[in-house]
Amino acid sequence: MSLSTTPAPARTDAAGLRPAGPAPRPVASTRSVRRAGIAVATGSAAWAAATLAFGIDPVIGWQDLVYELTALLFQFGLVALVSVQLTTGAIGTGRLARTLLHVEHVLLGLAIVSTGTSAFLPQYEEEAWYLALDAFWPLSMVGMFLIGIRIAIAGRWTGAARWWPLGAESWAPINIPVAQIAPAAVPYTAAGHLLVGYVALGIVLATRPHLTGARD
Repeated sequence: MSLSTTPAPARTDAAGLRPAGPAPRPVASTRSVRRAGIAVATGSAAWAAATLAFGIDPVIGWQDLVYELTALLFQFGLVALVSVQLTTGAIGTGRLARTLLHVEHVLLGLAIVSTGTSAFLPQYEEEAWYLALDAFWPLSMVGMFLIGIRIAIAGRWTGAARWWPLGAESWAPINIPVAQIAPAAVPYTAAGHLLVGYVALGIVLATRPHLTGARD
């Protein structure tokens, strides 16, 4: 009788039994990041130009329409930006992080409805429902600022893509107080912030998408 034992042969069908590791990092395509960057830069530049040309909320009909349409372009650019933040896991990959970005999409959607109403149905601008809807404009921008803070802390985006969103998305915390303190200056601060912040961020994403973790 032998007292030695023969090891059981290794199983080759247990790949699914490996211990669970950290959640894999979402991978977006560089093409999708570039497209989002172009959308952000284009919409921001258009709104900045209209703001410099006509001021904030111009009273002349066609000027107001142009202003609102360029604001819509800007907002659609932000929708694309948040989509990229979601697919790249910019603020994290957990359920809470993804939920927060979905909430921001909802806020942006309601803000877009507000802008569209102002552009095409201005006769309702004094209605209570419109005034309530219009509150989602600043709320959506504050949400973007909070996302910018989280991107910087998380460090999942690198280089300029990590820090530029914090500056770009501080648009609301800077310009809302300026509008109250020095309203005559706000077209210049708002447009300048768009150019230095969001337009530059769009260029970073369009030219260096790999900083977000995107792959070809």
